[in-house]
Amino acid sequence: MKIENIKVLKTLLSESRDLIIIPHTNPDGDAIGSCLALSHILKKNGHNTSVISPNKPPHFLHWSPGFNDILYFDSEPENCQKKIEKSTLIFTLDFNDLNRIGELGNFVKSSGSKKIMIDHHRDPKKYADLMFSKPEISSTCELLYEIIFSLGYEKSITRDISTCIYLGIMTDTGSFQYSSVTSRTHQIVAQLIDKGINQNEIHNKVYNDSSSSRLKVLGSALSNLNLLESLKTAYMFLKRNDLEKFDYQKGDSEGIVNYGLSLKDVLFSVIFIEDINDKNNVKISFRSQGEFSCNEFAGEHFNGGGHINAAGGRNNGNAEDAINKFLKILPNYKEKLIN
Repeated sequence: MKIENIKVLKTLLSESRDLIIIPHTNPDGDAIGSCLALSHILKKNGHNTSVISPNKPPHFLHWSPGFNDILYFDSEPENCQKKIEKSTLIFTLDFNDLNRIGELGNFVKSSGSKKIMIDHHRDPKKYADLMFSKPEISSTCELLYEIIFSLGYEKSITRDISTCIYLGIMTDTGSFQYSSVTSRTHQIVAQLIDKGINQNEIHNKVYNDSSSSRLKVLGSALSNLNLLESLKTAYMFLKRNDLEKFDYQKGDSEGIVNYGLSLKDVLFSVIFIEDINDKNNVKISFRSQGEFSCNEFAGEHFNGGGHINAAGGRNNGNAEDAINKFLKILPNYKEKLIN
């Protein structure tokens, strides 16, 4: 951690009391965990904080400590706008481009508040006055933990804060299976466990609290699984009419793409999901093992990005259009996939 950045952050915190904390649209475990952990730690150190999310996360994150205090821009934009106007400091967590928060980004951009980015994605945009950008770190929650210690706030870390941080690390590492996991990641997790977190309960609340719609969606995706053995790749798809039939809820498709990697010798797994609200949009999730870069693949061909082993993208049209495009492109990566 750069000492200069920590000094600047300490100064900004000493001059500010009304703080805003913002995750990306459709926040995941790392976004929610980092935002709530930061909110808790700052409140314990005398600040007024408001977490403003562009929209609600999936149901399996609603138990997170402090979740009921989150404000949602899509349901109460005027209240959120007033909070932003009153603030003196805005933290943006787990994203590095204001496009990731939609219309909310316009208010952040025009705000006179100082802006602080805490994120671990590649290719950050330079909208923030202070940037903590570490793509090599497993999760924003792991990065936040290091910042908390550098600020000297380690004694303020409670069980609830530890729970939020563990949530983000666990979900963004695929339960500690990605190459971004280091010995330091496990050292931090050990310290969180020492704070009294119940890691089994956290895992069960995220992964073992499925609705019937989620299981039906999972079954549909697995029935549509295709294996490209010569390219060590598996792909699945979910059509809009099936999602509507299953009464699809946001978050039901979370993590399904990882099932492809459970197949022997598969290094690259992809799922194509037709947007239930937009007939001309397909959401795509990419996962890989080893050195094959999902981030580069998604960025070059599907208007996306993320990390080496986990990324997202999108494509205009329907799932068939996206899959046909994917199948035309993929052979160009054969050498990277089979070596």
